[in-house]
Amino acid sequence: MQRTISGMVGKGSVAHNTRSFSAKNVDKERSCKNIEFCNRNLKEVYHELFDDALERYNAKQKRNDRKIDDYYEKIRQGKQEKLFHEVIFQIGNRDDTNAKSEEGQLAKEILTEFMEQFQRRNPNLHVFSAHLHMDEETPHLHIDFVLVIRESKRGLDTRVSLRSALGAQGFIGGTRGDTELNQWIAAEKKVLAETMKAHDIEWLQKGTHEKHLSVLEFEKKERAKEVEALTVEKEMLQAENQQLGMEQEELRQENKALEVENEELQSENLQLESEQKELQESLEQMVTSKTALERNVHAYDEDKKWQLPEATMLMSAKTYRDNYALPLVNKLKKIVKDLTVKCVQLMGRNKELSIRMERMEEVVKFLKKQVGEEKAKTTVLLKISDEFNYLKEFLGVEKTQSILANREKRKTVNLSSKDVEDKRKRMKEVRR
Repeated sequence: MQRTISGMVGKGSVAHNTRSFSAKNVDKERSCKNIEFCNRNLKEVYHELFDDALERYNAKQKRNDRKIDDYYEKIRQGKQEKLFHEVIFQIGNRDDTNAKSEEGQLAKEILTEFMEQFQRRNPNLHVFSAHLHMDEETPHLHIDFVLVIRESKRGLDTRVSLRSALGAQGFIGGTRGDTELNQWIAAEKKVLAETMKAHDIEWLQKGTHEKHLSVLEFEKKERAKEVEALTVEKEMLQAENQQLGMEQEELRQENKALEVENEELQSENLQLESEQKELQESLEQMVTSKTALERNVHAYDEDKKWQLPEATMLMSAKTYRDNYALPLVNKLKKIVKDLTVKCVQLMGRNKELSIRMERMEEVVKFLKKQVGEEKAKTTVLLKISDEFNYLKEFLGVEKTQSILANREKRKTVNLSSKDVEDKRKRMKEVRR
């Protein structure tokens, strides 16, 4: 039995791979048969891979403008490297290896074996998402990974680099069509072919079995393949556009919620400020009110109930102490104790409210910043959506998809009339 092997660069739609949304060509009833080898958050993976190296790099910088705050954002906004790459491997096609057939189940087993050794074969490719799809026409494997080079002499000692990471594994780029990535994919296809061979399946390499076709027949077949690929790409773009719309709506709702929360916190902050002001006024009135103090002191000096009477000649010292001195002393102790407790309580409450107000001010400041960032993100997303819709209307769906895809590996199948004529002449010579 012979089967073809497909290995190509994917678009890297993790949401599509995890089936967060499903394109039209997906049979949702069979999605439960898919295999998820791994699925980690890309930002968390970046922190795990590069935070230590980033700390070492920033520690060496004498100028603050050369320091990097967030390596994930630096790569995302830069143009030299991609955040991650995706490759797709497939055995056979929908006619000879349909996912519903026994051959499709065998392909699933082979792709699973191939994936289980993938990370070990490729130490510089950190896989964070890998999914085997059985809910489309043909079983195929999506592998998403970050290309990492360690002990680098330039920039971070551990950083993202396609050329260096693949070069460390022995793939050195040559011509435009013979890049490091193309060489690596070709090598992985050979590994997949060896795994197939262990299951008595030979690799049917493209082109070797089609030499008997005429030029026009070959062109027709290749064009059909191109149309099929564009159809799949169209569905993926539509799904991504739908996902973008959903993300925009989520951002709007989140922004709205943040604004409401911000208003509530500001209101609570104003209330705390009012409470603190009232408490401060109460304390100041107790401590600094000269008139009240003078009135109280005057009362203690002249009011009879705060004076000790003179002892009579026949009154014993014990009687005077028990009936006059001790009651007055106890009354004064109680007043002093109550005033002390009240003062301590008010001072503690004042300190507590001050700390709480400072915290609320920090929260309000943080939320204001978050609201600003979310508004900026929403504006960018709305602009991207408007530009995408404008391009679709102006250029047409097919033209827009062709521009967005921009695949370097795609081979042009539109042969010129001169090329067709030359091939016809060569075929006539062969027949002679």
